[in-house]
Amino acid sequence: MSRLSEVDRHRALGLLQAGLPISEVSFRMNLKKTTIFRVRQRLHETDTVSHRPRSGRPRCTTQRQDRNLVRNHMNNRFLSASASSRHTRERNNQRISANTVRRRLSTSGLRARRPYIGPILTQRLCHQRTLWAQEHAAWDRIQWRSVIFSDELRFCIDHADGHVHVWRRSGERYQANCVREHDRWGGASLMMCCCTGSPKGAYTLLAGACLDL
Repeated sequence: MSRLSEVDRHRALGLLQAGLPISEVSFRMNLKKTTIFRVRQRLHETDTVSHRPRSGRPRCTTQRQDRNLVRNHMNNRFLSASASSRHTRERNNQRISANTVRRRLSTSGLRARRPYIGPILTQRLCHQRTLWAQEHAAWDRIQWRSVIFSDELRFCIDHADGHVHVWRRSGERYQANCVREHDRWGGASLMMCCCTGSPKGAYTLLAGACLDL
């Protein structure tokens, strides 16, 4: 029996009970004659025109495999869905697709997001940054004029700068295992800074390279 809406099923039943033949009902509703015939046949057999309960397409993975997929991506947030699909087999020993992995992870609340790129903030770094912010919170404009602001350019020399996604839940953007470090072991950066505090308002351009070890 075709998947008709509840309104169409009752409309077809009403036309049949009004005495119209199946051919006329199928013409008015633009449906096949077999569809109208099955509506009437189902009414005679079960006294209802509701759909039979269907099991649907069977799942290709077990609950244990679903838990293993979630556990693997929780241990390695940067593990891709394609890599997980290559190591997971379904019941008939066939490799599952990457879309299946994404659906299983999405059910558990994990989404593929672009990671936050920066240093992992430890408890000591968070404490130091908080102290620095508290010390400079009351600075006025005159005090900030004595500070030289620089603009740093990032050059990726230690890894490919491709699109990398992280599997995380909402609110885990800055979590340690969800942050991608750009210079874990240190690296060089080019700093261009301008200062205008020289005598007679002379404009000075300073260029330097600093090595963060």
